[in-house]
Amino acid sequence: MVVDDSPTFRSSVSFCLRNAGYKVTEAKDGKDALEKLSKMKEEGQIPSLIVTDINMPRMDGIAFIKKVKKGDFRFLPILVLTTESEKSMIEKGRAAGASGWLVKPFRPEKFLWAIKKLVWTK
Repeated sequence: MVVDDSPTFRSSVSFCLRNAGYKVTEAKDGKDALEKLSKMKEEGQIPSLIVTDINMPRMDGIAFIKKVKKGDFRFLPILVLTTESEKSMIEKGRAAGASGWLVKPFRPEKFLWAIKKLVWTK
C-alpha cells in the first residue's frame, strides 16, 4: 500500500513497485488508507508492506502509523518515504512503529532494496 497526498508522487512510487512485480493499493492520506485497510481485512487480504508519507491532510503519517500499529495490521512493516529528514521526526516515526525511513526524492534502486529488506517473499 502506498499512502501519499500527492497524486503524482503516489503514481511514481506505485509505478516503481509495479515494475518490480508488486501489487499496489493507493491511498491519498492516513484516513483513506485506514478505510482501505479495513476493506482489505473484510476481503481477507493482507498487504505485505505500507509505504507512507508524513505530511498529509486529514491524518498525517505519524498518526496513521500509530493507528495501524494498534490494530489488526500491527505486524506489517511500514516504510516512511517523506521530505522530512530531521532526526527528531525520524525518532517520532520510530517511536510510532515505522520500520524504515527514506527521504524524497528517492532513487528507485535504493527504494526497492529497502522494500526487499522489509518484505518477506517465498
